[in-house]
Amino acid sequence: MSNAATNTNVASHNMHHEGFFDQDLAARDPEIFKSIKDELARQQHSIELIASENIVSKAVMEAQGSVMTNKYAEG
Repeated sequence: MSNAATNTNVASHNMHHEGFFDQDLAARDPEIFKSIKDELARQQHSIELIASENIVSKAVMEAQGSVMTNKYAEG
């Protein structure tokens, strides 16, 4: 494969994945972002009468959305 073809493939690959790690959810997937936003509003403005449903604290939400979710543990 020529250098020009390789460079074109690398550039195409980079453009396809540009922003993958630094785009926020609203930009990456607006539909999912809206669903999460709507669910937050529902939880904040209504009462849940199902005993098995839990609302976690802000600290827990922050921890679950941290870089620690990049870690894998089994068991």
